[in-house]
Amino acid sequence: MPAPKWLSLCYAGALVAACHEPVEPTTDATLGAKRAGLRNVTATDLGTLGGTYSTALGINAAGQVVGYSTTGREEIHAFLWNDGVMTDLGTLGGWSVATGINSKGEVVGNSQTPQGYDHAVLWSKGVITDLGTLPGGSESWATAINPTGQIVGWGWSPKGSQSILWDKGKMTTLGTLGGDYSAATHINPAGEVVGWSWTSDGLFHAFRWTKGVISDLGWLYGTEGVAIARSINPAGEVVGESQAFLGNERAFLWVKGVMTELGTLGGADSYAMGINPAGQVVGYSYTAQNDWHAFLWSRGEMTDLGTLGGTTSYALAINPAGQVVGRSLTSQGDEHAVLWTVK
Repeated sequence: MPAPKWLSLCYAGALVAACHEPVEPTTDATLGAKRAGLRNVTATDLGTLGGTYSTALGINAAGQVVGYSTTGREEIHAFLWNDGVMTDLGTLGGWSVATGINSKGEVVGNSQTPQGYDHAVLWSKGVITDLGTLPGGSESWATAINPTGQIVGWGWSPKGSQSILWDKGKMTTLGTLGGDYSAATHINPAGEVVGWSWTSDGLFHAFRWTKGVISDLGWLYGTEGVAIARSINPAGEVVGESQAFLGNERAFLWVKGVMTELGTLGGADSYAMGINPAGQVVGYSYTAQNDWHAFLWSRGEMTDLGTLGGTTSYALAINPAGQVVGRSLTSQGDEHAVLWTVK
């Protein structure tokens, strides 16, 4: 199944593992947890919009989940899952993807227009709104929304890819770390933004943008490296992944200027994708068997969340209650959106 162009661009560059091609549900919702030998972990298959593939990309405090799925016609549509019901959010004319949801149930993401361009969108009270593009640019993408309705993402401009903050109808670019490209990936309730940017020396670095100032978060190892920030919680704690030059990617937690590696599930690489107010981190890692597995990291311990019966799973977001969403391969060989509950 071809992925939307947004997916090929979302984390372009040295670190690309976060854009793995999607897949779908299993009939035994607890099979993955049992196979992983875990206790008190429940994996719920969220199903699809009639197709063979779905993935969850965001979850709010109320447990509402967003993402995208193939339909019965194998079209790619954004969805909202709430209390066991998956609803098609519609499109601007082509495909659509929902990437984030806030406590008010407002959803952001991207959709292809009838003219074939990718535009950032907002779904609110059943209405989809095109958020527009930067002057001179034809495409934009939205990645996250906070409780006050501030939205972040990026868009093309004559100067390259630029991080964007949408606030009360105004579109503001956040700058770069010296290079021509940047992208904002997440925003917390205080309006602090994280993402990645090219530097003047041609490397990817994670950034944090606060009150108009963009700061380089550095990298984990070596004299030079690359890093991408994926998520920031209300305390300003940041997670993502970093790579020593030509080395392995490792999940990190950045707290008050210090970047700490979170380890792996026994394999070479790991990626941190979300962090909640309690400092719990989710992502995915290679196992000793060289399969990708979703993980929950809490208080220094990384727990394998298992799968829906297949060999791989990816955790992509976590809410304040510790509910985790992502996608997993099923025993039937499909890939489906999944909700993990850990007690």
